[in-house]
Amino acid sequence: MRVPIWNMEGQQVGEIELHPEVFEAPLHVPLMHQALVRQLANARLGTHKAKTRGEIHYSSRKLWPQKHTGRARQGSRDAPQWYHGGVVFGPRPRSYEQKMPKKMRRAALRSALSIKAKEGQILVLDRLELPEPRTRLMKEILERLPIGKSVLILLAGPNENVKRAVNNLPNVAYLHAMCLNIRDLFRYETLIVSQDALAVIENWLTRPVIRKKFALPQVEATSTP
Repeated sequence: MRVPIWNMEGQQVGEIELHPEVFEAPLHVPLMHQALVRQLANARLGTHKAKTRGEIHYSSRKLWPQKHTGRARQGSRDAPQWYHGGVVFGPRPRSYEQKMPKKMRRAALRSALSIKAKEGQILVLDRLELPEPRTRLMKEILERLPIGKSVLILLAGPNENVKRAVNNLPNVAYLHAMCLNIRDLFRYETLIVSQDALAVIENWLTRPVIRKKFALPQVEATSTP
């Protein structure tokens, strides 16, 4: 698949061939859904907590005598049925972390990028540089380009001027190419990628996953007398 290369003036200056393994990958909807749910779950803090009756210290006084009142037996105001009492089966601190193999995460990214490429939502820039961190300069560049309602900008390395210029623009975000994730791919409509960032993404998503091997320590045999 060939796509045009744009410059910051909004002009087409050439064409580039997208890597078919990354931008023409098979579509795996369940895999993309699993990757998205995993990322959203791992972002949860899990610090919610409600106190049980054992953690409440409202009052330890017995409300009325045990017998001969005609009322139900009550021990203290810490019981769940009373106002300010403990909570039954309330939320407790927990981890929502989900694990997913690296091969599956990369396959989900390739599927999402292939959808973006098929729908013409990937825009390649020859370069993206700003002399100073001005939102006005970034806004002028985006107005010259055929973009959608929301934009995700990917660069090969850190660029403080672009990062600060994007902060005040609504529906525009900036990421390093190696920080590309499934959530931001679905959140933003147009993907603006510089040429060097495109090379980083293609190299990252096409290289094989190397499984680390841990060698057991060698123990020298000792002879018994």
